[in-house]
Amino acid sequence: MVDPTALQKYSLFGGLLEEQIEGIIPFMLKEEFNPGDYIITEGKPNDKIFFLTRGQVSVTKGDIELSKFSEGEAFGEMEVLDVMPSVASIKALTQVTVLSISNKGLRDIYKFDTRTFSLIIMNLARDLSRRLRRMDERLASSPVLL
Repeated sequence: MVDPTALQKYSLFGGLLEEQIEGIIPFMLKEEFNPGDYIITEGKPNDKIFFLTRGQVSVTKGDIELSKFSEGEAFGEMEVLDVMPSVASIKALTQVTVLSISNKGLRDIYKFDTRTFSLIIMNLARDLSRRLRRMDERLASSPVLL
C-alpha cells in the first residue's frame, strides 16, 4: 500500500491534497530493479514518469554520467511530454523501488479529475524548468570544449 503523505514530498505532487493523491494511486504501478538494471535506455521509447521511493540511480548519456537521483526524486518526464526516444539512460546503482505513471495513466487521471491533472502538469513544467536551469548553470560554469 502506498502512503499518500509519503508522495507529497515529490515536487510533482506539490499542492495536491492527500485525498487527491489517494485518488491517483490506482493509476500508479510499483516496480523494482536490481543494481545494474536499466530502467530507461538511451534511444529507446519511454512512456512513464518514475518516482524513486527507494535506492539510487545514475543518469548517463553515452559514457558520461550526468547526474544521480535518490529517493524523493523523479525522472522520465521529458519522454512523457514529447514522446521522443529517451535522451539518456537511467541505471539502478542499488536495489531500486519506483512508482510510475504512464502516458495512459496520465490520460486516465485527466478523465478522473481534471484539476488534479492540471496541478500535476503545472508541477511537471516547473520541475523541467528547474532541471534545465541547473544544467544551464553547470554548462555556463564549466569550460566549453570546441
